[in-house]
Amino acid sequence: MKIALIGYGKMGKMVEMAAKSKGYSITAIIDPHLENNIITKDSVNTADVCIDFTNPSSALDNIKALASLGKNIVMGTTGWYNDIDGVKRIVEQANIGFLYSPNFSIGVALFLEIVSQAAALISPFDAYDVGGYEIHHSQKADFPSGTAKAISQRLLSNIPRKKEVIYQINHKILPDQIHFTCLRNGSTPGTHSVSFDSPADTITLTHTARSREGFALGAIQAAEWLNGKKGFFTLDDMLL
Repeated sequence: MKIALIGYGKMGKMVEMAAKSKGYSITAIIDPHLENNIITKDSVNTADVCIDFTNPSSALDNIKALASLGKNIVMGTTGWYNDIDGVKRIVEQANIGFLYSPNFSIGVALFLEIVSQAAALISPFDAYDVGGYEIHHSQKADFPSGTAKAISQRLLSNIPRKKEVIYQINHKILPDQIHFTCLRNGSTPGTHSVSFDSPADTITLTHTARSREGFALGAIQAAEWLNGKKGFFTLDDMLL
C-alpha cells in the first residue's frame, strides 16, 4: 500500500514509522513547514490512501483538495465536526472512501464501548452522578478534544436524565448537566477518565495512552481497511 502523509508533526512522524514497519511506502509528505507544502495532483498521484494529521484550521480544505483528486482519506485531525454534513456530501460526490475518528487508538475505541455499556447500566440508579476529565500535552490544539466529545456523547446517549455536557463552568452543576473538565499539561499523550459517583461509592473508568504509537498503528489499520472502499466511515465501522 502507498500512503501520502498530510501533516508531518509528531503524529505524522509516528504514522510514517508505523507504515514503514509494515512494509508500506510513503509516496508524499505534505506539510506547511516543508518544501512540499501544497496538495496537488502530482504530489499525491500514486498514493492509495492519504492520512491527515494536521490542524482544525486546515482540515476542511485538505478534505476538499484530496476529494477533488479522488483520493481515499483517513482523517485523524479533529475540530471540523461542525461541517460533518458538508463533508459527507463531498465524499459522496467525489465517490471516495473517507474514515475519520477523534482517536485512532484501538484501546480508546474499546473504552468508548465500555463507557456506553457502563452508562446504560448505571442510568436507572439516580444516586449515581457522572463526570469526567481528560489530560493532554500542552501543545494540543483543540479543547475539548474530539475524544472528550465522543465520550460525552456516549454518556448523554445512555443516561437520559443528563441533557448537557459542560466543559467550562462558573456556576454549580445542575442535575441534568455533566461536568467534563480538560487539562493541558506537559507532554501527556492522552488520559481520559469517567467517574460514576454516589454517596456510597465511586466507579471510575480510565484509559491512559502510554505513547502516540497506538494512535499511529490504528491509523495504519484504518488505511488498510479503507483501501479500495467507497463511502463515509468511522472507526466503529472498521471495528464492530
